[in-house]
Amino acid sequence: MTTYQEYLKEQRELAWRADLRKQIPAKDRTSKERVKMPEQDALQRSANHAEVNLGLTAEMAINEAQRCLDCVTPTCVEGCPVGINIPGFIKCIETKDFLGAAKVLKQTNALPAVCGRVCPQEIQCESKCFYTIKMNKPAVAIGNLERFAADFERESGNISIPEVAAPNGFKVAVIGSGPAGLAAAGDLIKAGCSVTVFEALHEIGGVLKYGIPEFRLPNYMVDVEINNLKQMGVEFITNFVVGSTASIQDLRDEGYQAFFVSSGAGLPNFMKIPGENYSGILSSNEYLTRVNLMGAAKPDYDTPVFLGKNVAVIGGGNTAMDSVRTAKRLGAKRAMIIYRRSLDEMPARKEEIHHAIEEGVEFMCLNNPLEYFADSQGRVNKMRVQKMELGEPDASGRRKPIPMEGSEYEIDVDLVVVSVGVSPNPLIPSSLPQLEMSKWGTIIVDKESMQSNISDIFAGGDIVRGGATVILAMGDGRKAAQGILEYLHEFKK
Repeated sequence: MTTYQEYLKEQRELAWRADLRKQIPAKDRTSKERVKMPEQDALQRSANHAEVNLGLTAEMAINEAQRCLDCVTPTCVEGCPVGINIPGFIKCIETKDFLGAAKVLKQTNALPAVCGRVCPQEIQCESKCFYTIKMNKPAVAIGNLERFAADFERESGNISIPEVAAPNGFKVAVIGSGPAGLAAAGDLIKAGCSVTVFEALHEIGGVLKYGIPEFRLPNYMVDVEINNLKQMGVEFITNFVVGSTASIQDLRDEGYQAFFVSSGAGLPNFMKIPGENYSGILSSNEYLTRVNLMGAAKPDYDTPVFLGKNVAVIGGGNTAMDSVRTAKRLGAKRAMIIYRRSLDEMPARKEEIHHAIEEGVEFMCLNNPLEYFADSQGRVNKMRVQKMELGEPDASGRRKPIPMEGSEYEIDVDLVVVSVGVSPNPLIPSSLPQLEMSKWGTIIVDKESMQSNISDIFAGGDIVRGGATVILAMGDGRKAAQGILEYLHEFKK
């Protein structure tokens, strides 16, 4: 059986790929500058919800694709959790076969337009690029090229649907329609399984819909990718809470032979400090869901959402950046990030931090909230913070923040969004007392098959990791799909 590495090598040796390498000498390829992604003007975009990044033109994409050296050992692929044939799709772009590039992407990635926008390529595939590891130069813009190929296909109207195998008689339930669930569904349907995705909310997409603002990932992009899965044969059922609407056993009785649990980590964490229950203090989950999924930012919608002039977002991750940039777009005069470490330790993507700074977000690093105060109506109006300094590294490898005595001071606020992490959704675990769980409330699984201690239940994404990127969740979904197929075939024997 040919391994994936052998397949990639065979693809590289195809005549057209060999000819392409000869057309431009390696020296000329490496002398090219990385193509810069066009963006909306910072002042303009901070007042609207349209996409910040505007996408590459065809000419830009070809020029960037020409930087790729088509390495003998494509280390970039090793950095991709879903195993995209990166040189394969990039070389298609170089030859102007943009639709072919999209087809290559869809071999392993059910959501290329999504990943091209929100995947942290800089710490995944691009960190393994030859330019990065050998030349100390900017990596090939893999994510931007992925977005280009997916967008070109969609805009062409000539959308390819991956080939689906003949029905194999297996019936699988996917619980949750976030990135892990969608990735698993895509691989399972291609293998010939009957696949149903159960979603608790009224919209399909999970965190892709409720958690990521439209200025980073427009909802219609997600819908296009979901529609592809529908055309492949995946069934989606919304407003269905597994563990409440029906139990796992009920679904077993309906003929489902395996389950992939990808119900996410939708339970927000708070800091448990005085005043945290005042009106105007809410989790980033609630804030972003109201705006992204329920249309609270639109003038013709009735969904209520707090509109603050002095908005403080607590945290330094991508969700915190999404929240503070959303607040800016909703009219905040002062939009602040309150983070207890320095900017260098901030876990958010560098691009998101850069965009936030350009948009006028104020970064109050090395500060930690201590207490909130309210007006006579119980609405938050001030917060007390304490300055911090960095000590020795903690278990995360980052330097531990240490309070500075006598450094407390107050800030005027009228809206606080707490973005200090989330905990896994407890509903399914609580309905399966025999399911083995960690002390953090995550499902314990085999890291390769994603199988739990209950043989027909597999899990991945935030319900396993406690918090993960879109692409890591998708990697879990693909692993789980393979694990499920192996389990079902063994079960059939």
